[in-house]
This record gives sequence, C-alpha cells and structure tokens, in this order.
Amino acid sequence: MTPSLNPDLDLTVARIIKAPRAAVWRAWTDPASFEQWWIPAPAKCKVVEMDLRPGGGFVTRMSENGGDFTPHLSGCFLAVDALERIVFTNALVGGWRPAEQPFMTAIITLKDHPAGTDYAAHAMHKNNADKKMHADLGFHDGWGTVVEQLARLVEQGHRI
Repeated sequence: MTPSLNPDLDLTVARIIKAPRAAVWRAWTDPASFEQWWIPAPAKCKVVEMDLRPGGGFVTRMSENGGDFTPHLSGCFLAVDALERIVFTNALVGGWRPAEQPFMTAIITLKDHPAGTDYAAHAMHKNNADKKMHADLGFHDGWGTVVEQLARLVEQGHRI
C-alpha cells in the first residue's frame, strides 16, 4: 500500500544514499547498526526491543552527555516489507496495545537509484498542531541529521 501523503499533516526527509538498498536495510534492521545512527550524535541510542514484524514492539532509549539512558521511542511496527518499507507508530506499542500519547506514524521507504538508494522518511500526524509541534521540535534538523549519519555509516563500506 502506498501512503497517501498530506502536506498539511506530514513531514518528509529524503535523500540519495550512495550504498546498495540491502546495506541501508541492514542498518535499519540490525540493532547494533541502528544504535550507531538513530539519534543525533553525540547522544547515544540503545535498542531495547526491535521485533521486526507487524505488531512487534519498537523501543529505544537515549543518553545525552553520557548520562543515564532515558525513554526515547516506544512504538509498534505496522509493516515490514524486506528491502522496501518499514512502517511504525507510537500510537501503539508492541502487541497492538494502544499507547498513552499517540503522536505520529512513520513510513520509511527504500528504492533503487542509479547512485544507490532513494531513501525517504515520512512522519504522518493526526492534526496540523502535532505536525507544527514536530517541526518546531526540530524534525528537519533531527531526522536530517540521523539520515546523514545513516548515509555515512553505510557509504563507508559501499562505494558505487
């Protein structure tokens, strides 16, 4: 299913990553690799749960300035289509349980590109206020930074 993106409610970060789609997919689905790029450096990420199947839990923690790890994301995978798409939301937690404070659904898409991988991350919100809050919290800087970190990680060993 192709998402019906709504510019009034959605935010997007996209770029060409100069590495094969399989390398980008591995960086997204291997917890040790994911921890290296998911949160803007110098903050650190810890994957608590990454059950890559519809209904599977997706939980991360973050540490800033070397401090204790605190909650970052608690969500649920909605779709996991190998090498093509990952959809998750924080409206649900693992096992399809409703979350306390739903905020967004994210759709990550990977497509072949002559230079490597066409990568897009779409954050969908229930209303314009949530979209604005996400933008004001630094969506483009934060998600843009992590996509850059992802690209650096996978491009290091995969020159096309």
